Amino acid sequence: MFTAIQHSVSPFDAERFRRDFPILQREVYGRPLVYLDNGATTQKPLAVLQTIERFYNQINANIHRGVHRLSAESTEEYERARTTVQRYINAQHPHEVLFTAGATAGINMVANAFGDAFVREGDEIIVSEMEHHSNLVPWQMLCQRKGAQLRVWRFDERGELSLDHLAALMGKRTKLLAITHVSNTLGTVNPIAQITALAHVHGVAVMVDGAQGIKHGKVDVQQLDADFYAFSGHKIYGPTGIGVLYGKEQWLSKMPPWQGGGDMVATVTLERTTYNDLPFKFEAGTSNYIGAAGLAAALDYYSAVGIEAATAYEHELLQYATQQLQAIDGLMIIGNADSKAAIISFVQQGVHPYDTGMILDKMGVAVRTGNHCTQPTVDHFGLPGTVRASFAFYNTPAEVDCLVEAVRRARQMTL
Repeated sequence: MFTAIQHSVSPFDAERFRRDFPILQREVYGRPLVYLDNGATTQKPLAVLQTIERFYNQINANIHRGVHRLSAESTEEYERARTTVQRYINAQHPHEVLFTAGATAGINMVANAFGDAFVREGDEIIVSEMEHHSNLVPWQMLCQRKGAQLRVWRFDERGELSLDHLAALMGKRTKLLAITHVSNTLGTVNPIAQITALAHVHGVAVMVDGAQGIKHGKVDVQQLDADFYAFSGHKIYGPTGIGVLYGKEQWLSKMPPWQGGGDMVATVTLERTTYNDLPFKFEAGTSNYIGAAGLAAALDYYSAVGIEAATAYEHELLQYATQQLQAIDGLMIIGNADSKAAIISFVQQGVHPYDTGMILDKMGVAVRTGNHCTQPTVDHFGLPGTVRASFAFYNTPAEVDCLVEAVRRARQMTL
């Protein structure tokens, strides 16, 4: 049995919400599941599962194409989901919300469509050193394709970025800055509103990877003034295979489609094609309309839980876990920014991260190990990888106790 550790966390009723997540009731290797891999994907509440089941059982039909009743209902649900997302992120217009397969797909859409329209040989793209591969590799590919240059915005040993450094990187040929809202490895919450303000003074567009940011607090794209903001549904209690790219109308209207196919066209002849209006110009083929409905259900559910209260509770879990982990001899936390989301990456002296992760798994504790698709970030510290625990509002102080005790035991077993 795990030894309980004294803790003090606010009276947010996580146990009440845990009942909404069936998977949290299962066991792993005979132990209750302690799921601390929320940075990779979150679990799904009954409200989302029931929405998907209802759609398949009662509504399922292709959208925008049919005149029959089911197609009309399916289309209505899909466009209602778009409006739900618009309200959730406070986009100015529904047509600034594009449904994608996920954050990766949204970023690649911008890299291709924005890149084709606005990036030329000799231009520059800025990325931060803490980017997920999904917000790094597409820009490397664009620069290779266009003969542009990639410039890197470095972070310090605390995992923080300097605005002065960013200002020094920007020049007349800088076209776009790609920046994560929240680092999935360091937990750093970047000051996006300040970053966009500085970039816009220099006439630079800003692509924000919101895969982690969408879950760790309220997102208002107008307040952030982001030109593009991408996120995935599965990071915010929604289904996999669905995501959103928000883009300001002023950019989307000038960008060419990235993919061709059905629904993104106005007219088609053998000689030429004219394109549909926004947002359909960027939604070629059969969209994941059931995934969109599931995402809308997830956003409604999270709003009902209370975004601010949930985020504050997660921050208390972060503080408690940080305090307890730091008390373990030989353990070092990677990423200590002043503004940090509920993500902890750590290493133990003399213990490989994979060994820690495998032992924790046998104790029922699910964490992430490796470079977390942020190899340059991990390379910055000269590490082979880290162990990452990432929290959600359905986690509890008792689960933090389980994590800490399991880490202690892993150290004892490997040294």
